[in-house]
Amino acid sequence: MQFRLPSFMKNKYIIALTVAVVWLAFFDKNNLIQQWRLRKQLIELRRDKNYYNEEITRDSIAIRELKENPEALERYARENYLMKKEGEDIFIIVED
Repeated sequence: MQFRLPSFMKNKYIIALTVAVVWLAFFDKNNLIQQWRLRKQLIELRRDKNYYNEEITRDSIAIRELKENPEALERYARENYLMKKEGEDIFIIVED
């Protein structure tokens, strides 16, 4: 009994197409796994971009407030840099 190949296996175009698809899917520099990783990284980078845009907006509002309002500037300096007026004492309370 002789083993016979199916007719689609004899077609050289189908064989070439199958080899090309397998090569591109698994062995190429930009294979499917690499594309999946890059897409995942792109999603994360877009998420980071949105986060930093929100931070920039929040900081811009804070800077504008500090430039326009002297009381806000004084409050910021006292809270973050522990600045004080002449003759004042500062007590730092540390919560555990």
